[in-house]
Amino acid sequence: MKLAQHLFPETIEECLSLLARHEGRARVLAGGTDLFLWMKEEKISADVFVDIAAVESLRGIDVSDDRVIIGPAATHAEVAAHGEIKRLFPALADGCRSVGSPQIRNVATLGGNIVSAQPAADSAVPLVALGARCEIAGPSGRRVEALEDLYEGVGKSRVDPTKELITKIIVDCPRGPSGNAYGRISPREAMSLPVVNAASMIVTDGEVIVEARIVTAPVAVTPFRAREAEAYLRGKRPNNRGDLARAAQIAEEEARPRDSLLRGSGEYRKALVRDLVETTLFRAAERLG
Repeated sequence: MKLAQHLFPETIEECLSLLARHEGRARVLAGGTDLFLWMKEEKISADVFVDIAAVESLRGIDVSDDRVIIGPAATHAEVAAHGEIKRLFPALADGCRSVGSPQIRNVATLGGNIVSAQPAADSAVPLVALGARCEIAGPSGRRVEALEDLYEGVGKSRVDPTKELITKIIVDCPRGPSGNAYGRISPREAMSLPVVNAASMIVTDGEVIVEARIVTAPVAVTPFRAREAEAYLRGKRPNNRGDLARAAQIAEEEARPRDSLLRGSGEYRKALVRDLVETTLFRAAERLG
């Protein structure tokens, strides 16, 4: 891995200017936990790093009455430890706490995890379940897109790190009593990738479910929303465990995991999807409030 320059801009505008100046030969660097490995394996290349470590506006977590805005340079450790995130979005805190080792969580950033576009990323799965959106800055200005729409395939993001960068991760607080939960199943070895992970969110009007989001991975090339299971839950009472269990069964039927030497057979993982979705739905229902 040969690098000509390692640059440290202090503003978003300076980042974009440096990326444009190097015409595709520069890449945004955040934590680098995926980037360094992929460059070593020659999966990607770059002559210049545009390091966002000194851009203060890309760090921090801002909580208001109706939303949480997370800087893309916030680390998984920071998100997992944040009191308001643990209270409002325990699924996200638990997902971030599941990433790698303590050393990796202290370096790896939430924005970098999104741009790496791995379908079973422990922070991305709950973010999709929570309906997160991203503000993205690039040559044409700024746009806001649903996080789930940024995935094109395994390792393929619609955010081009040679031209663009995520500037905000926005999670709106649901309008009404809500609960959310995250879970994963993995081998016993430390820092292992999940065999299956899932996140669920339910929102009620005080009596029945008005919105449900169920996300599982890796059962597709992107974090997968079980939309039929979500639709089934609308209008159901959140304290009816039979309905929650039926939704988990529907999610299992929707999932299409492939056979994997690393993670097990597709049929085995379909069964795990049902168990894990049921667990996260039960937990989300218990957290309503």
